[in-house]
Parts: sequence; C-alpha cells; structure tokens
Amino acid sequence: MSSLFPALTEALADPDGTAAHRSALRFGDRSLTYGELAATAAPLAARVGEAGRIAVWATPTLETAVAVVAALLAGVPAVPLNPKSGGGELGHIVADSAPALVLAAPGDQLPDALASLPRVDIDVRINVHADLDTGVRAPGPTPPALADELPALVVYTSGTTGPPKGAVIPRRAISTTLDALADAWRWTGDDVLVHGLPLFHVHGLILGILGPLRRGGSVRHLGRFETAGVTRELSGGATMLFGVPTMYHRIAEALPDDPALAKALARARLLVSGSAALPVHDHERIAEATGRRVIERYGMTETLMNTSVRADGEPRAGTVGVPLPGVELRLTEEDGTTALEAYDGETVGEIQVRGPNLFTEYLNRPDATAAAFTEDGWFRTGDMAVRDPDGYVRIVGRKATDLIKSGGYKIGAGEIENALIEHPGVREAAVTGEPDADLGERIVAWIVPADAQKPPSAAELADHVADRLAPHKRPRVVHYLGALPRNDMGKIMKRALAHD
Repeated sequence: MSSLFPALTEALADPDGTAAHRSALRFGDRSLTYGELAATAAPLAARVGEAGRIAVWATPTLETAVAVVAALLAGVPAVPLNPKSGGGELGHIVADSAPALVLAAPGDQLPDALASLPRVDIDVRINVHADLDTGVRAPGPTPPALADELPALVVYTSGTTGPPKGAVIPRRAISTTLDALADAWRWTGDDVLVHGLPLFHVHGLILGILGPLRRGGSVRHLGRFETAGVTRELSGGATMLFGVPTMYHRIAEALPDDPALAKALARARLLVSGSAALPVHDHERIAEATGRRVIERYGMTETLMNTSVRADGEPRAGTVGVPLPGVELRLTEEDGTTALEAYDGETVGEIQVRGPNLFTEYLNRPDATAAAFTEDGWFRTGDMAVRDPDGYVRIVGRKATDLIKSGGYKIGAGEIENALIEHPGVREAAVTGEPDADLGERIVAWIVPADAQKPPSAAELADHVADRLAPHKRPRVVHYLGALPRNDMGKIMKRALAHD
C-alpha cells in the first residue's frame, strides 16, 4: 500500500522541501512543480473522493494530468474519455461505466453524450505560492493508504470485435509496470520525458504521465506532435522520447533535411516506440542519421507492459525485447494450452502472460473476463510471436487478423510487412490473408508506393519477400493504395482493408 507518487507525497508533507520545487509537468508554456501539483490535485481529490467513479475528458492538457492524479490520490477510479470518440461510443462508455461526474478543463465543450453528468471544472493553480511569504507553510493532508488491488483506472479497449470493453486496472498493475520499466530502462528521477501522445490510453497516460511522476522526474508534453517540438525539448535537457511508429516515421522522413533534429535525437538517453511495430526501415534510417537506436516494448490495455528491449541490452530492430521483471510469458499452440518450448525464431505461437501487471476484469463482463484467461491464470493476448534463441520476442501479428495459414505453414503478417517496407519503392505496407482453394489462404499485400506513378510490380515485390524470408511467404496478390486506414494510435485497421 505504498504511494504511487512518492515525490508528490513528499511535496504534500513538506511544501517547502526539495521535492516540492522539482518540475513535474509541462504542457507548452504551462507547467507545475511537484508542490504546485500537490496544491492543485489535493483539493480536487477531496472534492471527488466520494464520487465512486469519475470520467475525465482526456484532452492533451495539463488539466487531464491533474484530474487523473487527483483521482488516484482520492482512490477513485478514473475513466479517461477519448475526445475524438463518436457519440455512440461515448454513450456506450458512459452507460457501461456509470461515472458520477465528469472532470473537464474550463471552456471545454462536451458532447451531448455527457450532458447528463454533473461537471467539475479542473482548477489548475500555477504558481500557487507566488504571493505567499517564504516562511514554513503547513503541510497538506497525507494521502490515505490505499490497497494495491483498488481499481485505479477503467480504460476502454478499441472495440475491434464489438463495443469497447472497460479494462479495470488496479493500482498494483500501474506500480509494478512502472517499476519494471524503471529497471529495464534505468529510468530515474533525473530523466525528463518528451511525448506528444493522447492521454486516454495506456501509452500516453500511464507510461507518459504517471511514469515520470512515479520516478519523481518530469514530463514535457508537446500538446501536438511536431518534429520541431522534439528538437526543442531534447535540445533543452530532455533525456527520453516516447512515440508511436507514425511519429518515428515522420522523424525518419525529416532527418535528411533537419540536422538540428538529428543532433537533438543523438543527445537523448532513450528513444522508445510502442503501440505498434516500428518498421525496420525507419529503425535503420534513424540509427544512421543519429547514432541512436529506437527500442521497442510490448504491452496492451489489459496487461500494461509485458516485454521491452532493455537499456543495457541489444536494441535489435523488429523485436520487443524480453519479458519485464515479474512478467511470465509463454507461447502456446492453437489449442491455447500447450506451451511451445522452441526458441528458434521460426515457431509461431500465441503470447500468453501472467503476473502483477494484469488487469482484474472487464467491467460488467464476467463472461469476457473468464474467456480471456486460461484455467491456470494466463491471459490470452491474441498476439502471435516467435522467440529468438536469446529470448527476444518478435511479434508477427494478431491471431484474429495476422495469422495466415497458407500451404500448411503458419505465417505472421508482421514479418512480411517489415520485408516489404525494406523495398525502396514501398512507403507503407499491410498484409492480410484471403481464402484460396489451393493454399487455404493466400497472402495479400496492401502497398502505399513511394512513387505513385512508378509502383513496384507485384512480381518484384513477391521476389523481394521470397529472397528475404522464404518463398512460401511471398504475397500472391498486391493492391496499391494512397494511404492505409489507421486509428488514432497509428495502428492499421486491417478489417477496413479486408472489406475494401
């Protein structure tokens, strides 16, 4: 029952102490020290402490960070809401989670789906002590000791196979994941993190905001991702950058004409990509221009983080590293119970995980919760992977959409996509399977060419893949597109491709 944020607890107890003066959060030109965050979040925590469950209008602002911290101080589960969600999805989430009220920044226009909820505007007190004398001030109330299993957040999944489900994430999962990442990444209170991710999901909110606060460090949020912002912050003392593949792709594209960006990235201690696979081509372009390699990690809403390339490990492109401390990971056969022992880089199995990083349940969905776990407590991720001889995990796709059974082989779409992107004539690529009378399924490539007027031919692409992987992994059909359909996190929506 330890504090999630020791530095914040220290600032509450001693408003004139060292911790209180440390930088905590910065969004653009607005910032809060730990003392200011304590003075802002503690009154809000007291106000919502009896609410039961609260919704947070999760814009990429200081107010969202303060709201979630206040909820965690109060021990009240917070439900982050994506401001880009449609009315139907928001209506479902509000009905399912039944929050007592919604927290929002003053001036935010909330949609009709939230009209029935009482609203509390978030009062961010910047420079709250500026007009006070320098004498010793009375300490604030010490946050109550809260049980590790107490729900902290209810984060709704993307709902690719139905309405979004609310994953109930306990305080235990947040603390153990962030501490495991601290071990893997050598993450300390001296680190300053830069990111421009949304704040309604695990990557942007838990890793990107709560992570620095747990370490006693600071975060600089860009508001909206721009390479100029990355350059500015990494040149101004920031040490870490979190991003998704779309962001790193933009960085890779900009590097040849932006020496200041290259220099700034070279100064970073750690560049981390997640939420989807970063193409090998972008890995190599960034490494060549900066001398720094991007590392990848693997997690999901229900499990938080499972694996990562370690800061002291080999930053190998195309892998998500090794299991984090405390996380058990296994690959299983199609029956979902028979464990695969192979570490050969070829044998594909479903990833299952077990450990303190897991969620407790899907809210109001005991059937879905039971189906997500094996009888002995392993969570079925639905992700397919292989393991290299040294234990590094390489994800090859989703079981539902990316496992292609062709000619008696089990093939992961992800490795074919990486191979296709290595072709100089390919800007983006996605791979799916479709029924084939002879093969069972045939491999289909969806290509965004680098030059729409001169796209590489289907035969050229098939030979390219066969040379790099194996003949049975070559695409049999190629479609050319102007862009791939993606969601807010940059993940390719393959179900939309399959219905084009």
